[in-house]
Amino acid sequence: MTQSPNRLLAFLPPDVFAAIHARSKIVEMKSADVLAEAGSKVEHVYFPYSGVISLVVELKVGEMIETAMVGHNGVWNASAALDGRTSFNKGIVRIAGSAAVIDVDDLRAIADRFTQLRSLLIRHDQVLFVTAQQSAACNASHSVEARMCRWLLRMRELSNGDDLILTQEFIARMLGVHRPSVSIVANTLQKAGLIKYSRGNIRLVDVDGLKRGACECYATVTGYYERMLSF
Repeated sequence: MTQSPNRLLAFLPPDVFAAIHARSKIVEMKSADVLAEAGSKVEHVYFPYSGVISLVVELKVGEMIETAMVGHNGVWNASAALDGRTSFNKGIVRIAGSAAVIDVDDLRAIADRFTQLRSLLIRHDQVLFVTAQQSAACNASHSVEARMCRWLLRMRELSNGDDLILTQEFIARMLGVHRPSVSIVANTLQKAGLIKYSRGNIRLVDVDGLKRGACECYATVTGYYERMLSF
């Protein structure tokens, strides 16, 4: 493979990419797969080629809130390869896909050899941190409709597709709201011609319209990722 479908890996110099490629394998990620529990020992690091991984926080009352998403422009649990082996979030596959998977020790050894890789992984972790901060501010300040538009656009961006297999219950859990709120918003967006929704399948029909309806957080988070890959 001369170039990776994962934007982080594709951004690396050829010798660094070759070192990772030689030690990694391609795996299929199935929807609802739990890649790691919060606080668990991490053995592998995932560079998604396709699909979406949700980073979530679970509360004792049973709520599960999403703090960030990782797709083809990111990496899951790279911090474990740099310092320690503990996963700080629960990672769940939300949209099935594939990923290059490498052992934590192997990635750490390569990062010790190549400062470009270590720097990129650190920048990515910083982006995930500010994304989680942005998510907290968004949940506290913006309407459910604006947040849902933002979330659907982000999911589209990471999955590279306009057709998303997502239930209203799942979206509600990720946004930290009650399902009736999502049902009302989905109906509003459908009547406005922005989406088509039927039994767990959402098609994004008017992306520009969704962007107009989304809160500022969509452009902010997208900008974080683009700046990460610009230097």
